[in-house]
Amino acid sequence: MSVASSEGGAAPAADTPAGTKRFWALALASVGVVFGDIGTSPLYAFKESIHHMTTAADGVLKRDDVLGVISLMVWSLIIVVTLKYVVMLTRLDNRGEGGTLSLMALVQKHIGKRTPLLFLVAICSAGMFFGDALLTPAMSVLSAVEGLAVIPELTGKVEHFIIPIALILLAGLFLLQKKGTSIIGRLFGPVCLVWFLTLGALGVYHIALDGLAIFAALSPHYAVVFLATHQVLGFIVLGSVFLCVTGAEALYADMGHFGRKPIAVTWLWLVFPCLALNYLGQGAMVLAHPETISNPFFLMAPDFLLAPLVILATMATIVASQAVITGAFSLSQQAVQLGLLPRLQIVNTSAKEHGQIYMPQINYILMAGVIILVISFKSSSALASAYGVSVIGAMITSSILCFIAVRRVWKKSLGLALLIVTPFLLVESVFLASNLLKVPQGGYVPLMIAAAMMLVIWTWVHGSRLLAARTRNDVSLEDVIKGLEVSPPHIVKGTAVFLTAEPDTAPTALLHNLKHNKVIHENNVVLTVKTANVPYVPEDMKVTYEEISPNFDRLTLKYGFMETPNVTYGLTLAKKKKTGLSFEVMQTSFFLSRRTLLADGKHGMPLWQDHLFIFLNRNATNATEFFRIPTSRVVELGTQLTI
Repeated sequence: MSVASSEGGAAPAADTPAGTKRFWALALASVGVVFGDIGTSPLYAFKESIHHMTTAADGVLKRDDVLGVISLMVWSLIIVVTLKYVVMLTRLDNRGEGGTLSLMALVQKHIGKRTPLLFLVAICSAGMFFGDALLTPAMSVLSAVEGLAVIPELTGKVEHFIIPIALILLAGLFLLQKKGTSIIGRLFGPVCLVWFLTLGALGVYHIALDGLAIFAALSPHYAVVFLATHQVLGFIVLGSVFLCVTGAEALYADMGHFGRKPIAVTWLWLVFPCLALNYLGQGAMVLAHPETISNPFFLMAPDFLLAPLVILATMATIVASQAVITGAFSLSQQAVQLGLLPRLQIVNTSAKEHGQIYMPQINYILMAGVIILVISFKSSSALASAYGVSVIGAMITSSILCFIAVRRVWKKSLGLALLIVTPFLLVESVFLASNLLKVPQGGYVPLMIAAAMMLVIWTWVHGSRLLAARTRNDVSLEDVIKGLEVSPPHIVKGTAVFLTAEPDTAPTALLHNLKHNKVIHENNVVLTVKTANVPYVPEDMKVTYEEISPNFDRLTLKYGFMETPNVTYGLTLAKKKKTGLSFEVMQTSFFLSRRTLLADGKHGMPLWQDHLFIFLNRNATNATEFFRIPTSRVVELGTQLTI
């Protein structure tokens, strides 16, 4: 979800009153959009981590064990979130935009091509992110609704209603997406600001009530001793400790909407202190009252505040879910524009804020997946086994891209690049190894989701290349024009626009029109729409025009990978630039090629993959809708093709 347009005019200077006001508005908005996911981690992270200690051989919870777990959580937040994301990755922006696909585009621009390694890392990251997008709503909302069972008046009465309530909340959230996120968006910042202040206040309350000695956990000594003492058990605990940093990817992915400084200030001065205080408070409470280990977060609140806390937690988890759903829309849009996925319907839900989009196909796929997960796993504890695997996979891919970017974008030496990135990769590799122990208990789910997503991307990219090679004709546009000058066909009034991916060759639709209709228009435009390796292309650089002959013009429209292509608007820009084009859009015919594909498994892909590619092609949004072309002005010329 975008709160601040990346395309607008120059922002007010930070040292002016308007600039200061805008800075704090962005900081407040980022509290919900960026940190909503990681902000719900206290609901389950400490509970799942400490649970391993109570199920150990002696079952006795020791002081040093609690201090060790808390120390691991705090230092995970420092190393993974603060150092890697806030200090490091947010400085690797692609014209202000962040996220793994944005970073891939940045590196690709500096290398000059999309290498196999870049492609592999990108599709791995996309696959893992979609696993996260499915698991986050299920995990977060279930964790919050389970708090109902802690309320004394409801204990023993509400357990059978937890799953139905969670499903109703989640279904409602997905069904509301088509209305746009502006209403929920206005609540993002304030709700999560109250949430984080509540986290901090509960932590301070129990630290003061149950003992200041818990502050000893801030020393990394206890984390090291814990791992050295427990070894195998400590390694298992790390898989649950990792839950405290889930959501960190949003820091980088949403950077373009808010800017690096508002995000960094919000993390350092609000989010991190409140999270750390809450984990310290949970540790202090469990040491003083071991019986609270069953659900330490909700039991931090006095009885009279339990119901309000459950309501607030539910609202916060809805915010976290909304943030990751919007992130899935943004990632899907980038993937479509970069050619990694077929064309999908993109609906702009706000006339004021650029980037507020809704993608129906992605929304309903996510909705079905989340509902299946909730029904299958039935509790947040069961889902915890699956949750961490997808997140750590996305983090490792971003670290690999970070290393490549430090070398190619920042042009640092191999030794310095290794020095910068290796500590992050080492920490994340340990977390990955620990999370892989959860594969039999549910960790296979995000791996299956990621594998399915990677298969879809690979099939689409590979199939599109094979199809382009099969349909590419060797007839140059200049040769066709020369032939028309020698033997001109019947000329009709008006303008014809032929869309093509290869501007130097004659469009297939043009050749079919000449072959079957024996006519050309008095004005013909060969139009190519390209996606740049930058998030947004300025309006004065969107249009490239070339007059080929008195009857033919070549026009290229260039859009960024965060933009939705709009041919009608692009042609209007071309007219404004006084390119020589003179026509009325509603009196122009748009000629498109439409292919009916048949599978035979003999042209580069196995038969089953041919069928998958054909399925994706058939369910892609048609070019008319995707490129915003007036439907009444479109002429489609079809062909059958075996792949």
